[in-house]
Amino acid sequence: MSDDDPFIWLEEIAGEAALGWVRRENARSLAALESDPRYAAFHREALAIVTASDRIPYARFLGADLANFWQDATHVRGLWRATNLTSFRAVDPQWRTLLDIDALSAAEGRNWVFHGAAVLPPEDRRALISLSDGGKDADETREFDIAAAQFVAGGFSLPEGKQSATWLDADTLLVARDWGPGTMTASGYPFILKRWRRGAALAAAEELYAGMADDVSVGASVLRDPDGAVRGILVNRQVDFFHSEYFLLTPQRPVRVSLPGRASFRGFVSGRLIFSLEEAWRYFAAGALVSLDLAACLADPDVAAVQLIVAPGPREAIEAVAATRGRLIVTIYRNVRGSAVSYRHETGRWLATPLPLPDQASVSVVAANDRDDRVFLDIAGFTTPNALYLADAAAATAEPVKSLPPRFAAADCRVEQFEATSKDGTAVPYFVMRPTSLRFDGSAPTLVYGYGGFQVSLFPSYAAVAGKLWVARGGVYVVANIRGGGEFGPAWHEAALQRHRQRAFDDFIAVAEDLIRRGVTSPRRLGIMGGSNGGLLMGAMLVQRPDLFRAIVIQVPLLDMLRYHKLLAGASWIAEYGDPETPGDAEFLRHISPYHNLRPGVGYPEPLFLTSTADDRVHPGHARKMAAKMAAMGLSFLYYENIEGGHSAAATLQERARRYALEFTYLAQKLMD
Repeated sequence: MSDDDPFIWLEEIAGEAALGWVRRENARSLAALESDPRYAAFHREALAIVTASDRIPYARFLGADLANFWQDATHVRGLWRATNLTSFRAVDPQWRTLLDIDALSAAEGRNWVFHGAAVLPPEDRRALISLSDGGKDADETREFDIAAAQFVAGGFSLPEGKQSATWLDADTLLVARDWGPGTMTASGYPFILKRWRRGAALAAAEELYAGMADDVSVGASVLRDPDGAVRGILVNRQVDFFHSEYFLLTPQRPVRVSLPGRASFRGFVSGRLIFSLEEAWRYFAAGALVSLDLAACLADPDVAAVQLIVAPGPREAIEAVAATRGRLIVTIYRNVRGSAVSYRHETGRWLATPLPLPDQASVSVVAANDRDDRVFLDIAGFTTPNALYLADAAAATAEPVKSLPPRFAAADCRVEQFEATSKDGTAVPYFVMRPTSLRFDGSAPTLVYGYGGFQVSLFPSYAAVAGKLWVARGGVYVVANIRGGGEFGPAWHEAALQRHRQRAFDDFIAVAEDLIRRGVTSPRRLGIMGGSNGGLLMGAMLVQRPDLFRAIVIQVPLLDMLRYHKLLAGASWIAEYGDPETPGDAEFLRHISPYHNLRPGVGYPEPLFLTSTADDRVHPGHARKMAAKMAAMGLSFLYYENIEGGHSAAATLQERARRYALEFTYLAQKLMD
């Protein structure tokens, strides 16, 4: 068999023949899983968790009110709704519906998935609503009148595409989209930014900035003061996934902001542009958060002073950054545990005030208010249910306003943090959530979750589903903080970048072996799970260490690493993985590519593949092709491809509950039987 059989990287993986194969494999695998008596219990429990009416209605600031997007058993596709803060604090807030996505889907005969609303400040009366058909990244954009709770007749409307639209003022949008042949990058994103005025045809929009066809994308941010006045337009020319050039648009020409290639725009506050540095630059360490005065940049960007806000120390990382009216909120993690700090610019420097929040938990920014200095923060731990805090960044106060009821008996669980030693001697932390009654005799069914890429961090989060469906039944749940992620800043990510990707795989193997060494589990009882880049990790574990694992859940994965750049957004990930068109990179990518390293006659564990027909980020062809090759080799596997869902593989809460039930039924069959 050649490397390209039975499906070569071509039209067949998306054609009717492939979809017929998908239907057959779905039916076979669903019969094997849904006929298990445990499936019904898992599905019932998962559905109760994800659709529970007592979930926290996470809110964003909408003028003097709050807005929330809500899905439940009745509103499958969801409601965009609003209330005031007083009502929100009540046990049962009184919501008014702004947009019913289920009703809209029924009226238009579409499977709409709500992708958010961009509201025009400071009046907050108009919004740009993004709607995806089936959960794809590509969406439609329509103008919405919030006060009237209806779409604006004859208002701004953009047909489906991978695009961005930003309010400049009430009658003007900044739009980056497909403008015709030759206007999209190889990654499938726009690189031409135009100004579109109300009443003009979309084709008459005026070009403001053009990047290059081999960039990843171009986008724009409008810089406003707290009262809504526009101070400038910042353009991000994303050269590759991690490198960008930033320009301030002026009537004369674009003015490039003096920054290193690896810098990310984080906000605008007190007249200053906020950036995080993902590489060392001048006298700033990688991971530092800095500011530049906007007026100085416009006057002379080459001499504009760069001011340090905060630089993380060893085993620290800056995660979220959000601007309020006059404060900057920064979440800082120390050894994968979170905190939040309020910064203000005063007397020529940035002054820090920690916010009073619980220790030993994750801290996430939910929403910040640019009318005042309030911010919503979400606090959680593996066994600590989420609590929504309302903080005042100026007063340095924080109080819980909503909390999630427990979903499983946390008193019966214990959470510990350990370190494994990787192949090159690096200490790799991981969290273990286990029953307090665990016998360290290697018999515990154990599930390890990993990702390890794109500087994405895995922090402690309330494990409602894993706690209820897995740990409460005697299982152990593990989260591995392997290299490639951002848990310890840019260096932790870069350590597993491109030709160093094997380090992430070695870290994950080290965690698995450390669990066995500690007597937690054994290869017979050890399962793993990961999605997207984590799906690549799972595929690598399948082919590199089939002896170490009994169960592998491979979600929306990349698996053919020699052709990943040829489909959908794949070309944008060359900065992460390497270029298959470059001989040196291709040699390494072939070495780690799960698809190319499948071998007949090897005793692989039977994996479960999960993907989505509507995934327009990582093509379902990866999973289809890998499974089809296993079938041709006579190797056993299970496969489920959801029609909807996009890259999340689930567009509704009901679909998510079904996916959970399938996954945990499979894991129970493999690890608990």
